[in-house]
Amino acid sequence: MREDWMQPILDEAKFHGLERTARAYPEGGGKIKIDGKEVLNFSSNDYLDLAHHRHVMDCSREALDRYGIGSTASRLVTGTLPIHEELEARLAKEKGYPAALVFGSGYMANAGTIPVLVGRDDTVFADKLVHASMIDACKLSGAKLVRFAHNDVQALGKRLEQFPAAGSRQLIITESVFSMDGDIAPLKEIAALAEKHGAMLMVDEAHASGTFGPNGAGLIREHGLEDSVTVSMGTMSKAFAGYGGFVACSSTLRKLLVNSARAFIYTTAPPPAVIGAALGIMDVLEASPRLGAILQANADYFRSLLHAAELDTMQSASQIIPIAIGDNEKAVAVSKKLRDQGIIAAAIRPPTVPAGSARLRLSVTLAHHVDDLERAAKLIIRAVRN
Repeated sequence: MREDWMQPILDEAKFHGLERTARAYPEGGGKIKIDGKEVLNFSSNDYLDLAHHRHVMDCSREALDRYGIGSTASRLVTGTLPIHEELEARLAKEKGYPAALVFGSGYMANAGTIPVLVGRDDTVFADKLVHASMIDACKLSGAKLVRFAHNDVQALGKRLEQFPAAGSRQLIITESVFSMDGDIAPLKEIAALAEKHGAMLMVDEAHASGTFGPNGAGLIREHGLEDSVTVSMGTMSKAFAGYGGFVACSSTLRKLLVNSARAFIYTTAPPPAVIGAALGIMDVLEASPRLGAILQANADYFRSLLHAAELDTMQSASQIIPIAIGDNEKAVAVSKKLRDQGIIAAAIRPPTVPAGSARLRLSVTLAHHVDDLERAAKLIIRAVRN
């Protein structure tokens, strides 16, 4: 097939400052070395600086040595190993739910779960800023998709009244910590609305798992909303520093997912070394339950330095701190200027964020010490102002 239709699409993206490239880095984490020089990486999701933690790596190696490099089959054939069941049991306990189910990634967890919860005759009420994987999952489900203004409980209430259940199922989806804005959903109020209207509620806790709540159990657990939230979704690729996704839920829903979730049924089980690393992370969180609190205190301090210079960090209230720029090309230029000064701060542009809201997305991690944060703040303030 001819490919002459492809280049105009790429040219259009470049013209609007939206061209993307995958750049290779020598290592991951919040503090890395490039060409022998230390660089502060504010674009890493390794929030708790655990990707190179000795115990976590040891657990991953032990799983590799015991089970080999792969699970060698899908979960419903011969791919379910004892280590998968051990992780699911621990996740369920930590999240405060009767059961949990591990998927190959966070994207697959959303793509597998939502089409099981709703179908063609049902309605999904989605916060306008939920992750792309949740929107894709809604499309896969065939359900009617109704968006509501970001974190606006009143708007959600109006939408629920506008589109009553009438015998069909309703599902509300939101994130607890939003991945691009770093702000926090009003979960208590949303849960109350879900209960009032008899709707199911699914919360994506990808960026809250490990960073909020007791032992990093997330904001659902912190607010005691386990009985009100139908599905607590999370990943092993953010604070857990590895790869994979999961949902915590009732035993009945887990059984239904095992029998119906295509993203679970039709794929190879996650490799043992990845599962072993996740178990190692849970050991660390249990032994050091204040890691998330320390991270949030550091993020608060960093945010205060930026606020003192009147930089717009939007509604950030977490380790994710955006700096509003607006123009796509300026965001890229500021990002490049910072890179030249030893600061990696990714420029986030549409369609990842709404048009006109290009920004720097900063992720504070425990690899960043106070002096690192102070130095970075000075450089960032100067780069944005000039």
